[in-house]
Amino acid sequence: MNTEKPILQADTLPRQEKKHELELRDRQVLTLNGVTDVGRFDEEYVALQTVAGPLGVEGKDLHVKRLSLESGEVRIEGEITALYYADRQEARGGFFRRLFG
Repeated sequence: MNTEKPILQADTLPRQEKKHELELRDRQVLTLNGVTDVGRFDEEYVALQTVAGPLGVEGKDLHVKRLSLESGEVRIEGEITALYYADRQEARGGFFRRLFG
């Protein structure tokens, strides 16, 4: 009898088992994990999909310095002025839908 548990992919794990953390240092460096997709990004806005829902990052001179969707890690540098989370329901329409298309 095989007693090994199957390996679960990140998108099949229950939400509470997925890790999502962010660290903002001096409003200049944002480090996140639990990122599953990057919608669009430019020097003023970065649209991310995380295990906790859609996240928008606003600022000036923003640059994605590290991006690994395999590990779910992202590092954004620049002047960060705002972070916005949206409910998954809200993400289906409106502002975040336009960002993630």
